[in-house]
Amino acid sequence: MRKIFILVFISFFGFLACKTESKREIKTEMVTFKKEGDLSILKVGTDSIISNFDIEIADTEYETQTGLMYRSSMEENQAMLFIFPTEAMHSFYMKNTEFPLDIIYIDGNQKIASFQKNAQPYDESSLPSNVPVKYVLEVNAGLSDQIGLQVGDSISFTRN
Repeated sequence: MRKIFILVFISFFGFLACKTESKREIKTEMVTFKKEGDLSILKVGTDSIISNFDIEIADTEYETQTGLMYRSSMEENQAMLFIFPTEAMHSFYMKNTEFPLDIIYIDGNQKIASFQKNAQPYDESSLPSNVPVKYVLEVNAGLSDQIGLQVGDSISFTRN
């Protein structure tokens, strides 16, 4: 009985010690846009440029998993281009993403294959490409409609 009392006594005061510790503030740096290239969207059939973007490129595992998370906004002429090593089915979600996006899925020939419009902040629902893709372009929500984006349009990009 004495052993049980000692264990309860130690556990109780250990619990109190944890509760009285001051909470540590976790500080995070604001993530800012880093221009790493230029991207144009070209109209299917005419190849006329319908929009230009400054792009940040996500091509490492960490960058593709993090994407635009932990950012409060992105300017209208900015976008993030994800580049995957091979063409495959991909699915994105909006975990820890603070502003709405249009997610544009692009095949290995740089043709727009599908898109998900107006993906909502913090929504962890799966947003699939529906077809194999090699690239994904994230732009501010509403831009796909504003520029009249269609499946079959294409992209052209350069790295800085």
